[in-house]
Amino acid sequence: MLEVQVDRWLDRRIPPAAQVRLDQRRIFILPSRAGAAFGLALVPMLLVAINYQNSLAYALTFLLVSVFLVAILHTYRNLAGLTLKAAGGAPVFLGEQAHFRVILESAGREHQAVAIGWPPLPMQVQDVPAQGACEVELHVPTYHRGWLRPRRLRVESRFPLGLLVAWSWVDLDQALLVYPRPQPGDLPLMAGRGDEDDDEGQHALGAGADDYQGLRAYQPGDSRRRLHWKAYSRGQGLFVKEFAALAGRNLWLDLEELEGGLEQRLGLLCHWVLHLSARGQPFGLRLRGEELAPDIGDTHREACLRALALYGTPQ
Repeated sequence: MLEVQVDRWLDRRIPPAAQVRLDQRRIFILPSRAGAAFGLALVPMLLVAINYQNSLAYALTFLLVSVFLVAILHTYRNLAGLTLKAAGGAPVFLGEQAHFRVILESAGREHQAVAIGWPPLPMQVQDVPAQGACEVELHVPTYHRGWLRPRRLRVESRFPLGLLVAWSWVDLDQALLVYPRPQPGDLPLMAGRGDEDDDEGQHALGAGADDYQGLRAYQPGDSRRRLHWKAYSRGQGLFVKEFAALAGRNLWLDLEELEGGLEQRLGLLCHWVLHLSARGQPFGLRLRGEELAPDIGDTHREACLRALALYGTPQ
């Protein structure tokens, strides 16, 4: 409950935006652990100075207090004026690391040892040149397909002495698409058949799931359903049956024709989308309530992968 209230307060104070400039409204500052220990050490020093009326002890204590106070200003100034810009990220497959790019830009002074990231993941430390910019690539693990919208980004600085930490929580309104994890496997023998009346002029076109073509040597990862057990029982070795798709027939990848759990079926379709696209073979995709007509090319592949990634998820 407290976390929800804090998030709402941050949304009002630092609303999501593709570009955020840090100022006094967006920067928070507190003593670090080293700073807290430093402050506690000043207390007995002051008591000793008072007890013994020692001028040198007074001078040393007040000098250290002034150093602490000056460090507050310099730690704050190291973040103030820094601009963060979202630079996007490319789609990834489930299980891979998502890569978000963020640009740190300075319109004035240099910003040193700026740490950025999503705790508890390791944070990246970067120096930003005066009136310059630098790009940081941040990595986030993926656990679900669909849109990945990371939580608020933490930006912090402990420069120059490490006695204080100045930080901000920034939402750059970034998102990238996570495709299903490809699951290698065979389509059912009748899967993908399209226009059954269009049989004239058809010819075999590579590996597929339509017509039997022959045998080939077994390779790790091949489906056991296509093993040629008779040849194996005769001592001829382990072979698998090969089938071919037919040119002239629309090849359809249909979610409803597959068996297994939803994520397993989506992963199998994802594998075949990549495989057929790499071969340049036209194919269509049927999902419940959505249909993409047979086509080829990068645009068609990305449209199919996007449809698989967003199937059954909130848009």
